[in-house]
Amino acid sequence: MPSYRYTVVLEPEEEGGFHVYCPALKGCHSQGDTQEDALRNIEEAIALYLESLKAHGEDTPEDDVVIKPVNVAVSL
Repeated sequence: MPSYRYTVVLEPEEEGGFHVYCPALKGCHSQGDTQEDALRNIEEAIALYLESLKAHGEDTPEDDVVIKPVNVAVSL
């Protein structure tokens, strides 16, 4: 069974819990009450997403996400 590595982004929700998504897989989002829950849920969502792509004969996207901090000077 092939294994894939994707970047995911965890964001805290105002009402509690976490929203998590995979930028390389458009529309692949999940959530969880804790970071651990959210990560487990996105792993499942990614697996289902990739299975769906395969079932439809589509290519598996590469993780081409670049995360880089930038400094911005703002005059207040």
